[in-house]
Amino acid sequence: MLKTRVITAVVLLAVLLPILYFNSYTAFAVVATVFFGAAIWEAFRLFNPASNSALVVAGFWTAAFAYGFFVQGPGNLTFWFAISVLIWLLRLAPSLKIGLPPLDAGGNTLLSVTYAIAIVGCFAAIVALFQHSPLYLLSVMALVWIADIGAYFAGKAFGRRKLAPSISPGKSWEGAVGGGIAVLVIASLTVLFGGQALADTFAARTVARLGWAALLAVLILIVAASVVGDLFESQLKRRAGMKDSSNLLPGHGGVLDRIDALIPVLPLAALIGAWL
Repeated sequence: MLKTRVITAVVLLAVLLPILYFNSYTAFAVVATVFFGAAIWEAFRLFNPASNSALVVAGFWTAAFAYGFFVQGPGNLTFWFAISVLIWLLRLAPSLKIGLPPLDAGGNTLLSVTYAIAIVGCFAAIVALFQHSPLYLLSVMALVWIADIGAYFAGKAFGRRKLAPSISPGKSWEGAVGGGIAVLVIASLTVLFGGQALADTFAARTVARLGWAALLAVLILIVAASVVGDLFESQLKRRAGMKDSSNLLPGHGGVLDRIDALIPVLPLAALIGAWL
């Protein structure tokens, strides 16, 4: 399994890094659209595991996304950031406490559309952050990856108190705190020692504009948002009786399994970045 995960990760990096740094907006648009379509397809399956219409629904959403963001032009992206943040605050995050509606209920359909809009907001943020610079986009994504890796090792070493036992029994409060500490430490080091090479990262720009106290608050907020995104997708998978959102990425599960924590984080970071 580890070998498969490593091979898949290497292949993904070999595809994604050149697209980011060869400055080809067309290639970026194609790859972003493909990943968006895969995420929507997987999300529909999680909300409607018995349905055979996933590809049709995903095709409709993907065509609308590609036309709206890459053919016609995205327009006011800040709207998508704001609406996504509100969706997480008012509907998706509270689901971790109040639970999800039954699969056959009308509320499930409404929630599926709401989550799809949140995914649109995530990819709108990807477009905006990439337009700023590939480094800026990667620096935000790296915060989520660091939080995830830090949480894994801290949870293995110190995990005692379950974070959400009914949703994801493997996650602990100690792991979440450890992930947050890892983000704070590494982000601070990049600001202090990154110099001009890392001056355009999210952390460095936040410090330059708002100061260290603001960076601390923003990073804590981002780590919390990443945990919520991860738990929400785990909740969807548990309800649908699925271990992974799909098998599109061997050893890693599906696209949603890789971007679940990014879905609330990227619009939040893009909204904050718009103020910077």
